[in-house]
Amino acid sequence: MSDFIFNFIPAHLPWFWLALMILFVIIEAATFSLTTIWAALASLVLIALAKTGLPFRWQLLIFLFITIALILFTRPFAVKKLKLGKDATNVNTMEGQEVLVTKKISQFEKGQVKASNGVLWTAAGEGNVEIPPKSVCLVTGVQGNTLIVKVKE
Repeated sequence: MSDFIFNFIPAHLPWFWLALMILFVIIEAATFSLTTIWAALASLVLIALAKTGLPFRWQLLIFLFITIALILFTRPFAVKKLKLGKDATNVNTMEGQEVLVTKKISQFEKGQVKASNGVLWTAAGEGNVEIPPKSVCLVTGVQGNTLIVKVKE
């Protein structure tokens, strides 16, 4: 096995970098977190660089440098443009809206509110107060799929 590692791989470095690139692309396709795609791009550069006869330790150093540089300088821009990690819902537009309590909200139990568009939401009271049914409340925040409400003054 060690004979394979120390003889075969250095003799076939372009294939090694191609295999790594394919592995990184498969991982990125499975996770879509925009982390391993940068290593795949660096591997693409190293496929060409491996044909120059540059020693493996320098290729590895260049690979690490390119990967880290791509992650630091291009990932934030790509995440922002692709809007990763952001749900495509309008739940955050609920903040500041008036809702009607349809099921009592208490300190230890979530209740239910009805939005102006007729949609029923699970709700919790801000400050752990009890809110009776038919109270008009303001949405002050959203936690997951639960609206945080307080009685409108």
